[in-house]
Amino acid sequence: MEKKDLKKNIPDTPGVYFFLGARKEILYIGKATSLRNRVQSYFSSDIKEKRSELIEKMVIEAKTVEWTETDSVLEALIMETNLIRTHTPRYNTVSKDNKSFNHLIITKEEFPRVLVVRGKDLVEQYDEGDIQYHFGPFPSGGLFREALKIIQRIFQFYDTPQPVGKEKSKMAKGKVDFNRQIGLYPDMQSKEEYKKTIRHIRLFFEGKKKQVIKELEKEMKELAKKERFEEAQDVKKKIFALQHIQDVALIKEDARVYRDEKNARIEGYDVAHLSGKDMVGVMTVVEGLTPQKEEYRKFKIKTVDKSNDPAALKEILERRLTHVEWPLPQVIVVDGSTAQKNVAEKVLKEAGVVIPVIGVVKNAQHKPQRIIGSRALIEKYHDSILLVNAEAHRFAISYHRKKRGDMLK
Repeated sequence: MEKKDLKKNIPDTPGVYFFLGARKEILYIGKATSLRNRVQSYFSSDIKEKRSELIEKMVIEAKTVEWTETDSVLEALIMETNLIRTHTPRYNTVSKDNKSFNHLIITKEEFPRVLVVRGKDLVEQYDEGDIQYHFGPFPSGGLFREALKIIQRIFQFYDTPQPVGKEKSKMAKGKVDFNRQIGLYPDMQSKEEYKKTIRHIRLFFEGKKKQVIKELEKEMKELAKKERFEEAQDVKKKIFALQHIQDVALIKEDARVYRDEKNARIEGYDVAHLSGKDMVGVMTVVEGLTPQKEEYRKFKIKTVDKSNDPAALKEILERRLTHVEWPLPQVIVVDGSTAQKNVAEKVLKEAGVVIPVIGVVKNAQHKPQRIIGSRALIEKYHDSILLVNAEAHRFAISYHRKKRGDMLK
């Protein structure tokens, strides 16, 4: 499909879009803060570099694009997840490791808890009989958690580690009381009232916001008829919140995931060890010459027991690529020469991911001596490359020293 084949009347609103094949089969489903901007972004000349070779192939195969508008980014996120789960489009599901995705479960308990659980923990920690409702998987981890914060401001629910009423310490009980006071957990209420809240959360995650509003409007009128005006006012506030969902945080998160070229995400990798002992690795992230420290990651090397930096780097990158909830970078920077660069490129190729790799070669004093890779990229991101590499070295050494220190205690 080419841009000239694209309809011109795509709305500048949140929603979900569908790339369709020759027989109207759904090839790919995505969500957007702006349907117009997101869909048009697939027709840029460097789509392969920005997204992946797989997405480029999908766009070529597609014959048309359709979409559904939503009232908010939050509802687009939920609709996208439900539709992917229903239709399992080929280009959404290929090469995905659902074990690292987030799922939302509502437990089957006296006071059900609403919990975020990773796919791998879902199988290991919960039996089928423990779960009343299950939604997901949600690939966009950060986006999903922001969404849940918005929902919890409208519908207060429990997300305690232990079932409600079975807290094992005074601190845990105190935390429940504190969260009630600040409006995250429900006030002390009957099981029937909380059951109603859980029903509304379930309907909302099924994409049935209008039904929730209809039920709340009926409840508000009944309370007003009984002259329980304060309770009716509380319900009215919920209705207003649902009709005017403030998802500014989601829009910001969405923009972070799909960052523009000026603020390209550059990831740096380094390995630290002492003659092959206590080997560790790290990932650092820089965007627009700003370290994104909340996105730094540590890796304890599991498959290498001797001094072999390229093999350790291979393990780190393979593990990193299983985390599909982490946005892919525009550039990867490795600490080392051709050996490390070749290993990184091989891992990416085997995973079907197209990301350019830059190597920073050091001298005997571990200072940058030369940079190897695409000359155009080196010129464009020179300072960011050196920064992310320096951060990776600092972070790796710090992690290695702490690990060794912990072992000596």
